[in-house]
Amino acid sequence: MRAYYFDNISGDQRLPHDSGNPVSDEILKSMEVLHWHIPTSQQNLIDDVAEERSYKNRDTITITKQGLGDLYEAKLKNFYEEHMHEDEEIRYILEGSGFFDVREHPSESWIRCQVDTGDLLVLPAGIYHRFTLDETNMIKALRLFKDEPKWTPLNRGGSTDVNPYRVDYLKSLAVN
Repeated sequence: MRAYYFDNISGDQRLPHDSGNPVSDEILKSMEVLHWHIPTSQQNLIDDVAEERSYKNRDTITITKQGLGDLYEAKLKNFYEEHMHEDEEIRYILEGSGFFDVREHPSESWIRCQVDTGDLLVLPAGIYHRFTLDETNMIKALRLFKDEPKWTPLNRGGSTDVNPYRVDYLKSLAVN
């Protein structure tokens, strides 16, 4: 996985938007954003991570224009809305590639995380983020969950700013 500051230049969200300013692993860790590279030939190692982090359930999601048909553009727009979850978001990339953008606090800068096959990314509950495909327009990912599989985005707004998961996330940053 490669991380860098988003350039904020308007245009196709699926382009790299690389500002040329890389983001270190230390910055990501300070934001509680974790990542590993586990070759798909060693997928059994995902079970070790799942056990260590108490992930009990999983499913697979494939996002392609062909697979989503007429819903493709609407789904991409939905994924790209700034939002948070009340659970960790865990993705292991089985095929393809894309971008997870995470909001840095307190600067409000976007950090773009470019994920490719074999990358495992964990976003903490309460972090503002968004997702988009890249120009390949295809990703297949294993989603891991601590409890029942669910994906409930809470779009950023006044209610999410005071959401207990968001508040706890910000408190954890102050401690780190």
